[in-house]
Amino acid sequence: MHPFVHLHVHSQYSLLDGQASIQQLVDKAMNDGMRAIALTDHGAMYGIKEFLNYSNKKNGPHKAEILKLRKEIDSLVNEGNDVSARKEALLQRLQEAEKKLFKPIVGCECYLARRDRFSQSDKIDGSGWHLVVLAKNLRGYKNLVKMVSKSWTEGFYYRPRIDKELLEQHREGLIVTSACLGGEISRKIDSGQISDAEEAVQWYKRVFGDDYYLELQRHKTNRPDADQTTYPKQERVNQELIRIARKYGVKLIATNDVHFVNEEDADAHDRLICLSTGKDFDDPDRMRYTKQEWLKTTAEMNQIFADIPEVL
Repeated sequence: MHPFVHLHVHSQYSLLDGQASIQQLVDKAMNDGMRAIALTDHGAMYGIKEFLNYSNKKNGPHKAEILKLRKEIDSLVNEGNDVSARKEALLQRLQEAEKKLFKPIVGCECYLARRDRFSQSDKIDGSGWHLVVLAKNLRGYKNLVKMVSKSWTEGFYYRPRIDKELLEQHREGLIVTSACLGGEISRKIDSGQISDAEEAVQWYKRVFGDDYYLELQRHKTNRPDADQTTYPKQERVNQELIRIARKYGVKLIATNDVHFVNEEDADAHDRLICLSTGKDFDDPDRMRYTKQEWLKTTAEMNQIFADIPEVL
């Protein structure tokens, strides 16, 4: 079975959209043996402090063990006898302890302005393409904070929006993924604008190089009370994403667009969406999710993408 890390995850800090507590997300990922998890709330980084603090707390025993082992290794230097065997054993234990550390990946699912972050004169300016942005180091974290701040102070129009100018200015230390069906590439593919989608992929590839990824999602559902239209659309879009990725040398990743922790939380999340959209629960035309957006285990993700394991 291939290891897996969730890189597209919404917590309760994706207000009126995400229904997952940060502690439950981290606990489930760790219990499943995952080495890391990203937090990518919509347009904001409200939950990052809690995310980092709780992850550090969970890592506390492992960090204490690592510190102890490093002190033991350093103390061997002062001993005159041959200690190579003892040192080798301690180094092995140190490596095993370091593997137990859980990595919280800081991110945000940003809204990317259709034109630029200052435009507010057209209906399309009120909505933005989804774009997942992850910080791979401290420089990336600072750049992400700058962009998210400017999305509110300069780009807010119905939603906080960044634009490609900001992405290019603050690209250092960032990883960018194409997001869900609401992303620029997927939207253009779905509307038949294949050449425009390819042109956009080339732009991201030029700006971010190997730190740009195309996301594949598969939310197949048999539940009659869930959205049945998303999965067929995902499969059509996925075929083009795979083709484009191979054509331009872009890497593919599997994600699940997590919005709640466990499968049984789907109905509670459904009611949250009713509150968010102001619709009655029994409205047949209201917005529905596929009810597949839980934090799936490594085994579940391996099963879903068994035919293309390289994306895991």
